[in-house]
Amino acid sequence: MTALALDPVANLVALLRCPSVTPQEAGALDALQALVEPLGFSVERPVFREPGTADVENLLASFGSGPAHLCFAGHTDVVPPGRDADWTHGPFDGVIDGGEIHGRGAVDMKGGIACFVAAVARLVARGAMPAGRISLLITGDEEGPAVNGTVKLLAHAEARGERFDACLVGEPTNPERLGDMIKIGRRGSLSGILTLNGRQGHVAYPHLADNPLRRLPAVLEALQATPLDAGTPDFQPSNLEITSVDVGNGATNVIPARVSVAFNVRFNDRWTAAALRAELLRRIEAALASAGAPGSAEIAWREPVSDVFRTAPGPLTAELAGAVEAVTGRVPELSTSGGTSDARFIKNHCPVVEFGLVGKTMHMANERVALSDLETLTAIYETFIARWFAAQS
Repeated sequence: MTALALDPVANLVALLRCPSVTPQEAGALDALQALVEPLGFSVERPVFREPGTADVENLLASFGSGPAHLCFAGHTDVVPPGRDADWTHGPFDGVIDGGEIHGRGAVDMKGGIACFVAAVARLVARGAMPAGRISLLITGDEEGPAVNGTVKLLAHAEARGERFDACLVGEPTNPERLGDMIKIGRRGSLSGILTLNGRQGHVAYPHLADNPLRRLPAVLEALQATPLDAGTPDFQPSNLEITSVDVGNGATNVIPARVSVAFNVRFNDRWTAAALRAELLRRIEAALASAGAPGSAEIAWREPVSDVFRTAPGPLTAELAGAVEAVTGRVPELSTSGGTSDARFIKNHCPVVEFGLVGKTMHMANERVALSDLETLTAIYETFIARWFAAQS
């Protein structure tokens, strides 16, 4: 075992210095493999492909033996850093300054991976690693289309006979400070592109054309004015947001033939994807009928749909919450707030929760994490591993 793996700061610096912008591996999985193999992990690096998408390299590593099997899931890919000029330090330099490490992925989510590896290393070093198996399920496709990553990595593991009893995803879940929040579920996500059809023509002869933009305000009002719901006991209210409006028309003297509206809905457990689609179509058709243009719209639904889910109470949630409280003194909120993550795929295989660093700077220039938070999260993960395996026996 190398001393490097014991230190979450050094682990993170090694990962940050790899410019692994989706879908590039850029040495990040090499760095991770170099950290975990000396601990005794066996490592696979499957590459998955899909027509029309980039090849993506992933990592599946396994340690130990026994009936209880804990999975840690995450991703080494990161979003683009934007302009280097917006960063105090280079986004891939992994600079330590003022008690913080700066770099793209410091929070989302190379920091979580660095801490989990350090937690395992410390248990191994003390001879305190519980009997059982730990697997790392690390993708390079979480920040991208999520086609050649976790979904296929899970299928790959399942085809080999791997069965996970529980999974911890190391995404940044804490709003303000470590110990604030564990994510035990997520709202669903449904996207589509609505096209309102008309008839192209000259702006000087509007009677010969049909401008679909005249119907757009009524349709947008129908989609957004009345809330989809008021929330449920476990979830925030469902919410529809318009993300783009486009007519594809660069001329000032042409009435456009169509207007396209992209939208996304984050929905709670009051809805299924099918019921939500039906409700949106009902609202659109009602608005168009009122405007005297029924049937002049079409929707292309984007796939895949992310289903709403909530992990039921059990040892996974209880032991993680207990570990958080034991280390920080805080009782974490069990929340379903926020966006989607790869937990939406993992929940089909085993119970899954998410807990990681404070997410204030994720996806921002000068993304950074406090050195003290890395040490605290490592202690939480170390405590959680011991508690979870103890609960299985």
